[in-house]
Amino acid sequence: MERPNILFYFTDQQRADTLGCYGQKLDISPNLDNLAQEGILFENAFTAQPVCGPSRAMFQTGRYPTEINCFRNGQPLPLDCKTVADYMDEAGYETAYVGKWHLASHRDSYALPPDIDYEKSAIPLERRGGYRGFWRVADVLEATSHGYDGFVFDENMNKCEFKGYRVDCITDYALEYLNTYDGKKPFFLTISHIEPHHQNDRGCYEGPKGSKERFADYELPEDLKALGGDADEMYPDYLGCCRSLDDNLGRLIQKLKEKGLYENTIIIYSSDHGSHFKTRNRDSHMTGSDDYKRSCHDSCLQVPLVIAGPGFRGGKRIKDLVSTAGLPKTFLSMAGVDVGDAMVGEDLEKVAAGKLVGRQNRVFAQISESRTGRCIRTEEYLYSVYAPGSDGWQEGSSDYYEEDFLYDLKRDPYELENQVRNPEYERVRRELAEQLLDEIEKAEGVRPVIAPCSD
Repeated sequence: MERPNILFYFTDQQRADTLGCYGQKLDISPNLDNLAQEGILFENAFTAQPVCGPSRAMFQTGRYPTEINCFRNGQPLPLDCKTVADYMDEAGYETAYVGKWHLASHRDSYALPPDIDYEKSAIPLERRGGYRGFWRVADVLEATSHGYDGFVFDENMNKCEFKGYRVDCITDYALEYLNTYDGKKPFFLTISHIEPHHQNDRGCYEGPKGSKERFADYELPEDLKALGGDADEMYPDYLGCCRSLDDNLGRLIQKLKEKGLYENTIIIYSSDHGSHFKTRNRDSHMTGSDDYKRSCHDSCLQVPLVIAGPGFRGGKRIKDLVSTAGLPKTFLSMAGVDVGDAMVGEDLEKVAAGKLVGRQNRVFAQISESRTGRCIRTEEYLYSVYAPGSDGWQEGSSDYYEEDFLYDLKRDPYELENQVRNPEYERVRRELAEQLLDEIEKAEGVRPVIAPCSD
């Protein structure tokens, strides 16, 4: 049996509800919607770390960020860490990477310059996480580009300047790879877009020109309607970014069809985390222009996840809760590689096929930067704890946590009423605390104390 090509197309800071297949009413995602009808859509997919660098570290290693000291931004991938690309190379796959990396530089503070600095320069081979082939990448893409125009670097460390809308140009590089692909080996191609992430140095989302007019008839998700933040100002451009991502997904699908590769290519569409549009974390020190994530709420944790291609067909919608922590193991399973317990998470093909008997239908996440926190999400509840007095930038974990949030999702699906102090939920809180401790112990090898909310 011919092994499939694998194309991982992932976005940055994209809520699932931006997409038609997840309920968006505007015409944002016709190509992904069609792909979902062909393949498998996971209705309840969640990130295990809602910050850019840590989430990417998981995508590359299949290990929790605390295990490899990548629990916050500005921490490079360890040089001795075996990655998805390493496994793929051993399995006879050609590997390629395009877009944002965010795993090479090191900085202790954004008030100081980085001490390992590839933020605006070429990344050497040993810091590319095992990718040895086609490479069109910037470590910190928002530092080398804006919504329009910028530069990345190629596998020979040459600067590659681009003119035009960033999503189009990053996709152009992926199309360059596909145009030169000779078919001798199956490929594993990752396309890491920065959109719809806001542009840090400008403090706004940068959709294609005309996005404000094109998507002026937007309807805010219920949590953003209730909580405010800056969504009313930013949402049209945010949706413009999302539409461009879909348009460019369509370009890739068309190229795969032109080259006769489509039927034997598995396409995975997801995001590193969502966005709460400055509606959460108001009690944390991360209250500046970059506070769109770093929270246990669904607005940050829930992401799109659609997989289509060999082994993922039929237009099925999976209601089980799944974590994108399982994506690396799933990629390797697609390639015929069984990593066993060397990576965390589940093989999502087995979840979709109902092959995992007795699985716990819950997901676990680690929270950093805004606080040192942990949470679990079940079908009925979202429960989060934090380490009081801990610096979430410097401390990845703690031996002591206090309860932070408890939401009853059946009664309160938009997470507006925190029940953590409500005595009616005492039994639920105790049960969820034990479940969370089980997840922490499994992920981190320790069983800390969880105390009731202190005030």
